[in-house]
Amino acid sequence: MEMRVDFHTHIIPEDFPDFTEKFGGERWPTMNRTCACGANIMVAGKVFREVTDQVWSPEKRIQDMDREGVDIQVLSPIPVTFSYWADTEPAMLMSKIQNDFIAETVQKYPDRFIGLGTVPLQDVDAAIREMDRCINELGLKGIEIGSNVNGANLDDPRLIPFFEMCEKWRVPLFIHPWETMGRDRLPRHNFMYTIGMPSETALAAASLVNSGLMEKFPNLQVCFAHGGGSFPYILPRLDKGWEVWPHLRLTTHPPSYYAKNFYFDSLVYDPLNIKYLIDRFGADKIVVGSDYPFLLREIPPGEVIDKTPDLSEKDRKLILGENALRFLNCEK
Repeated sequence: MEMRVDFHTHIIPEDFPDFTEKFGGERWPTMNRTCACGANIMVAGKVFREVTDQVWSPEKRIQDMDREGVDIQVLSPIPVTFSYWADTEPAMLMSKIQNDFIAETVQKYPDRFIGLGTVPLQDVDAAIREMDRCINELGLKGIEIGSNVNGANLDDPRLIPFFEMCEKWRVPLFIHPWETMGRDRLPRHNFMYTIGMPSETALAAASLVNSGLMEKFPNLQVCFAHGGGSFPYILPRLDKGWEVWPHLRLTTHPPSYYAKNFYFDSLVYDPLNIKYLIDRFGADKIVVGSDYPFLLREIPPGEVIDKTPDLSEKDRKLILGENALRFLNCEK
């Protein structure tokens, strides 16, 4: 049997502190317990997301993993906790609480979990310090970052030293959409999740290739959530723009040349889309991602890979587990 690694899962400590009480301000996420096995994540007095004990209990997760055939989960924070809008000191504390909890969970069950950390990207020096702690003290294997920092795309010049250190220290990045563009037009139909997030991810990926960032840091390890959102599909259009507007070019080659370095999770629900990702980027660039334990998750993780026809046994093994472990510099 091949090893099955779920690269895209989220976790939060059960005893998450109330930062609103401590630091003031309405934007901090808080946990409001509703019962022994459930809670609401609240933002500004409104229910942001209903969650169950799956989101904080490693034991509950392991039960689900065993039932659904998952060998290892990669744990990352819930994006609403990034808190890039906050002052550095409380945002750093928010990061540390989660990073410590994820590291403790991994230490408790080292054969079942791999951890990713979070950093306060609004202050690049602080972010680099916390990344250093995550990797070198806590034993986490990468960092999850949001798709923008307070409305600034990821090619913002202020972020260059962060990406430079990621490449230098070989720290893999998992880029997850948050604070999506066009939110004023997305409230109906939950379009923020189905349209806003994929579009936001496309903008993040395009920012990295069009800006020359991936040319500057060719060994940067980057994986995008949700199959890269709409980015894979619009990549030929980005190439066309590069071709017809030479005065705007910042790179030696068209965007698709640099996009070949990216990894993508498999959370696209449809084998047609998986085939497209494989054809465009290669089977060695896709990792299983389920978005456990949230509503839009794939059950069981990797089902879309199981249903993709004509996949060789070698490619199946790569996508179901080997790519994720290689991306995270892990030898299990």
